[in-house]
Amino acid sequence: MTSLAAHFHFIRPGFLLLAPLAAGVWWLWQRRSDPLRGWRQQIAPELLEALVVGRESWPPGSARWALAACGLAVVAIAGPTWRLEPSPFAEDAAPLMILLKADISMEQPDPAPSRLERARLKIADLAAAWKGQPLGLIAYAGSAHLVLPPTRDTAIVARMAAEISPAILPAPGDRLDLALREAGRVLAESPQGRSILVVADAVETDLSALQAVARDLGLAAQFLAINAPESSPGESLRAAARALGAAVVPLDIGDEDVAAIVRRASRAPLARGARQGDRWQEAGYWLVPLVGAVVLASFRREESRIRYQKKAAGDRRTVPA
Repeated sequence: MTSLAAHFHFIRPGFLLLAPLAAGVWWLWQRRSDPLRGWRQQIAPELLEALVVGRESWPPGSARWALAACGLAVVAIAGPTWRLEPSPFAEDAAPLMILLKADISMEQPDPAPSRLERARLKIADLAAAWKGQPLGLIAYAGSAHLVLPPTRDTAIVARMAAEISPAILPAPGDRLDLALREAGRVLAESPQGRSILVVADAVETDLSALQAVARDLGLAAQFLAINAPESSPGESLRAAARALGAAVVPLDIGDEDVAAIVRRASRAPLARGARQGDRWQEAGYWLVPLVGAVVLASFRREESRIRYQKKAAGDRRTVPA
């Protein structure tokens, strides 16, 4: 509702000037079509009122409905709108970038067989669920490295994740902030959104560094906590999630965690400064059925008025002299 109020405007506001013009023409037409117009200049109003039998209210109901239809038509022609059209050149889905922690702590055997192996299996499940949509991979520990930019061949992302280990990264540690900035760099050209999934067992990065990333990049992040399924995510993960405004998805032995990640990633907002398109989406056509309904209602009232006039004329002819 706030977005509607902030962005509502008319694509062709000049046509709103037709509204007072149409109302003026309608008023003059009604004045000239008044059946008692000539008599009003010859007979006193009180006497004319007493002489008229079976007079309807003026203006008649059908005329008022016609005025309402003209007003709605003018608004429709002016083109009310409140949102931009999606760009025809945009991709169908927002890319999702996986940030996989590959520090030595990920080789702990809880949950079995190891945290890193569980992470690889979940990435494979996510690749299957995200099939055909852009998926990328970054590995990080004491440094961050792009493994694959977003690709629709999600199976290759799962295969590459299976090869990630602490042995191939140059420095131990936990620099999630560097991984987030690398993800922001890769996703900078994506107008659909910047959706990040951090797969980690804990976060040892300084929280002020994460807050700086959140301010600079505006990433839509979520965490997959690689902990034992019966345990709750660690406090460090929850603190990092608060710093980034992210959700924490606990590890699940089934596929509920993957389903939750897909739902959130599918709703990733537009990146800040990105445009949906250069044209506002026309909404005036939604008023066309309403205009038609008003016109039909005026026809029904006009038909009822004609039947009433014929009946009244017949009653007058049957009154004895």
